[in-house]
Order: sequence, then C-alpha cells, then structure tokens
Amino acid sequence: MPMIAWTMLAALVVAFVVVRGCIAYAHRRGMLDQPGQRRSHTVPTARGGGLGIIVAWVLAMLLVLPGSLPWPLLVALLGGTLGVAAIGWLDDHGDLPVRPRLLVQLAACAVFAAAVCSHGLSWWWWPLLVLAGTWSINLHNFIDGIDGLLAQQCIFVGVGMACIGAGIGSPVLLVAGGAFSTSALGFWWFNRSPARIFMGDVGSGAVGFIVFALTALVWLVDASALWAALLLSSSVATDATFTLLSRMRGGRRWYSAHREHLYQWLVRRGRGHARVGGYYLAWNLLVVAPLAAAAMVWPGLAPLCCVLGYGLAMVAWVAGKRAIWRSVAHG
Repeated sequence: MPMIAWTMLAALVVAFVVVRGCIAYAHRRGMLDQPGQRRSHTVPTARGGGLGIIVAWVLAMLLVLPGSLPWPLLVALLGGTLGVAAIGWLDDHGDLPVRPRLLVQLAACAVFAAAVCSHGLSWWWWPLLVLAGTWSINLHNFIDGIDGLLAQQCIFVGVGMACIGAGIGSPVLLVAGGAFSTSALGFWWFNRSPARIFMGDVGSGAVGFIVFALTALVWLVDASALWAALLLSSSVATDATFTLLSRMRGGRRWYSAHREHLYQWLVRRGRGHARVGGYYLAWNLLVVAPLAAAAMVWPGLAPLCCVLGYGLAMVAWVAGKRAIWRSVAHG
C-alpha cells in the first residue's frame, strides 16, 4: 500500500510540473486556442497540457507494472497510449487531416485488443474492442470543450477504476486507476475555470485510450466487474453519443468543431464553466457511483445497474436539451 500511495503522489507532482512547463512552451510556440463562434472560451488559451497527464501516468506505470502485467499487454497499453498522444501532440501544433489521426487510433486499439484477446478473451470480441477503443478516444475528445470537465471526469474514472481493482483483487488496476486520477488532478489545477491551459488532442485522445484500456483489463480480470467499469463513463458517453447522432441526423459533419453538446448548451445559456462541471460531478457522485458500487456488491444485478445508469443519463440528456430549447424559444 505505501508503494501505491507514493506512486500516486509522484504522478500528481510530475503532472503538475509538466503542465506548468507546457503553459510556457505553448506561449512560446503560439499554441493558443483562439476564441470563436464554435468555442466556449473568451480569451486565447494555451493548449497541449494533457501531455502532463500522459507523461505522469506512463512513468508511474513503468515504475510499478513491469513484472505485474504480461509484457505484450504492457507494451500494447503504454505503446498505444504514447502513439495516440504523439499524433495528438502533432495535431496540437498544427491541424492534421482526419485520416492519419484515425489510422493511428485504429492501430493502437487493434494492437491492444489483440493483446487482450491473446490473454483470455475470445477473438470474436476483437472487432468490438477496436471499435469501442476508437470511439472512446473520440468521445473524450468531444467532451473536452469547457474548463475542467474532462479533467474531473478522468479523476472520477481513475478513482472508480482503483476501487474496482481493489474489489476484484487486482493491484494492477488499483495502481493504474489511482495514478490516472492523481495525474488528472495535477492537470486539473491549471485547467479549472478560468483555465490557464487546455488538455489538447495530446491529452483528450490519450485519456480516452486509457479509459478504454483499463475497462478492457477489468473485463479480462473479472467479467462481472465490467458493468461497473462501463458505468463510470456513462454521463459523458451519453452526451457525446446522442449529440453525434443528432448531428448526423441533421446532415451536419459530426467530426467538425461545434457547441451542441449538452454541457456546451448549458454554458451558452448562462451557466458558468465551473457550475456546469458541478452538474456533471454531482451526477457522477449521486447517480453513477452508487450504481457502480451496487454492481460490484451484487454482481447478479450488475447488468441491470448498467442499463439503469445509461437509461437515466439518456433521460437527463433529453430533458436537458428540451428545457434549453424551450428557453431559447421563449427568448
């Protein structure tokens, strides 16, 4: 246990230091997100701070995982994380076309999915894992649109994964989740409203891969705990998925920048970034966490808990959008 605590503390410190350096680097290189019609900020803000999360988490994993995780899984986990982060870092320096980014994402997910299937899961699951991983990468990118939201989501998921790891007797998931949460906390300090730096593609895509990979590892260790792991991302997954489907139905380019997520609409209707982040945090603590805990305590009810969690999130998304549309219609 002391080793786990020291690893989490080290991840927090490393993330804090690296993000502070990223702020200076971004200003020197002109890596600034400018305000605009499709943005939710009002002043030029540095980007690329998610590098701190990735550097801190990867170093923490190199410190504790060798010998605890089969080397093909370890290489696929860390290699995929670094690959997605690298293509995101290049995109942060200058917009890359969609195709090379998608190819790297697919490759990272395909290799990791193959490693997971080689260690216990049926190969029939490989295509689903590749698609799920690619979607996780992109949905986390979509959710990174206001100050602090994605960072606090990563903290929540990291703590949840650590608790699941403790519950199923997996030191690997315990330390991986714990270090993920403290790495995100080190970044959040600079990303909380008003943000001094944004996560950027280097961070948002890579944390999406990490969430996918940790969820897949939960499945590999104890399939009954998968439902609880899936619940942890239910609020942001629902917002991203329903918004994407809404844009596709309306004939709009789903991958282009926009402000149509529920959290962005709330900000546009006058709620501050911190207040909207508080809504999502409250939902996670009051709805998601109890359902995930119930899924762990009563495995027989776990599928029902997961369906209920996503169902409630869908109802909340629809109700929120309708309330906003009514307020817009009435001026």
